[in-house]
Amino acid sequence: MASATAPFIVLFRNDLRVADNKALAAAAQTGRPVITLFILDESGRGARPAGSASRWWLHHSLAALTRSLEALGSRLVLKRGATADIVAEAIRTTGADTVFWNRRYAPAHISIDGALKSRLRSEGLVAESFDGFLLHEPSRVATQSGDFYKVFTPFYKRLSADGEPRDPVDAPRALKTNAVRLPSDTLEALDLLPKAPDWSGGIAQRWQPGERGAMDRLAAFVDQGLGGYSGNRDKPGCDGTSGLSPHLAHGEITPFQIMAALRQKSSRDAEKFRAELAWREFSYHLLFHRPNLHRESFRPEFEDFAWRNEAKALKAWQRGQTGYPIVDAGMRELWQTGWMHNRVRMIAASFLVKDLLIDWRKGEEWFWDTLVDADAASNPASWQWVAGSGADAAPYFRIFNPTLQGEKFDPDGQYVRRYLPELAALPDRYIHRPWEAPQSMLRDSGVTPGADYPLPVVDHAEARNRAMLAYRATREA
Repeated sequence: MASATAPFIVLFRNDLRVADNKALAAAAQTGRPVITLFILDESGRGARPAGSASRWWLHHSLAALTRSLEALGSRLVLKRGATADIVAEAIRTTGADTVFWNRRYAPAHISIDGALKSRLRSEGLVAESFDGFLLHEPSRVATQSGDFYKVFTPFYKRLSADGEPRDPVDAPRALKTNAVRLPSDTLEALDLLPKAPDWSGGIAQRWQPGERGAMDRLAAFVDQGLGGYSGNRDKPGCDGTSGLSPHLAHGEITPFQIMAALRQKSSRDAEKFRAELAWREFSYHLLFHRPNLHRESFRPEFEDFAWRNEAKALKAWQRGQTGYPIVDAGMRELWQTGWMHNRVRMIAASFLVKDLLIDWRKGEEWFWDTLVDADAASNPASWQWVAGSGADAAPYFRIFNPTLQGEKFDPDGQYVRRYLPELAALPDRYIHRPWEAPQSMLRDSGVTPGADYPLPVVDHAEARNRAMLAYRATREA
C-alpha cells in the first residue's frame, strides 16, 4: 500500500509530453510529490540502440520536455544506465513508494518493464503502467480463432469495431516537488548530438522537436493539410502529408490526441488518415507476435533468398547516386532532413530490394540510423511489405519502375529539382530520365552524364527480369 505522503516516481521514455500522459496525470491527481525521471538505458538486454537521427531528436525533445515540466513546477531528472538499478537508487534516495510509467511495445522494452513491475511489487511497492503510445493493446486483439492478424484489412475492421478511442487526458496544472532532490546528469552528458562533423543542420531547419511542435503540426494539418490528403499524400513535390511521424515515434503526441482532432472530420481524407494510423497499429501488432521482425523475414522462405548484396551498389543507393532521379532525390532528402516522403520511401525501398537485389535488412538498418521517425515496428514491417517477405506483403511481381513512378507522382520534377540541383535546368520531359536527353539539351542544361550526375547503376528492365527469376525461385523452393 502506498503512503499518503511518499513521492511518486514517473518514468519518461518514448512519451515525452505532459498532455495525454496518463502516468503523469494519475500521479499529479494524488497531490503527492512527483519526481519526473528520464533514463537513457543503453545497457543492452536486447533493446535496440536508437539511430543517430533519433538521438538528435531525443536531445531536443528532452530539452523541450524539461521546459514544460519546469513550467509546472517540476524538474526532469536525467540519468544514464540500467533502468532497474536507477529506479532502485531513486527509491532509496527519495523514499518513493510508487512508480508510474506509460507502456512501451518493443519486445525488449516489454521484457524490461515487466521485470521492473514484478520486482517493485515483490518489494511491497506500487508499480502501474498506462496506455498512450497505441490505440490498442497488441496482446488483446485476436482473430475469432484466437490467432493474431496477418492481413491489414480485417485488423482495421476489428480495430474500428471497438468504437471511438478514449478522450485525451489534460496536462496537470501543477506538480508538487519532492523535498529530497534527486541528482541529475546534464543533457549534454547523455551525448546524443553528432560531433565532428555535425550533420544535423538540415534536420534542425526542417523540424521542431517537442510537444509544442507536435501540437502545432497537428493543428496545421487538420486546418490546412487534411483536405485533399488522399491524393496529395502521394505527391512528394507538395506538403501533402501530416509530418507527425517523428512526434509519434517519440511520444510527443499520442494517437488518441490525433483521433480526437479528426473526430469531427468525416471526409474521405480523414478516413484515409485514420487508416494510416491503423497501419502503425498493425505494425506493432505484428512486432508483438514476431519480436525479431527487424532481423527475420516474416515469411521464412525468404531467409534463403538469393540476395546479391553488392557493397558498391548499396553505397550508391545510400548516397543518392543510383542514376534514377526519384530514388536519389529521396535518399538525399533523407540525408539532409532526416525524413523521406512516404511514396518515395516505397520507390527507394523497391529499388534497393528488387532492382539491386540487396537484402531488405540493409535498407532497414540505414533507415533506422538516418530517420528521425525511425520506429521499432513501422520500419521493419514496411520494409518487409515492400520486399514481399512480410505479412500482407506487396505481391512479389509488384516491382516499381522508378522512372514511371517519378513521372506519375512528380510530373513537373519539383521534388527532384529540390534535392538534385544538378538536374534543375533539364526540362520536365527528361527530368526523370536524363540519360535519354539529347546531347545539345544536356549541354544547355549544364549536365554531363556520368560526371555531374551518374548514369543508372542498373538497367531497370534487366533488373526487373532478374528479380522476377529470383522471386519465382524462392516461391517454388
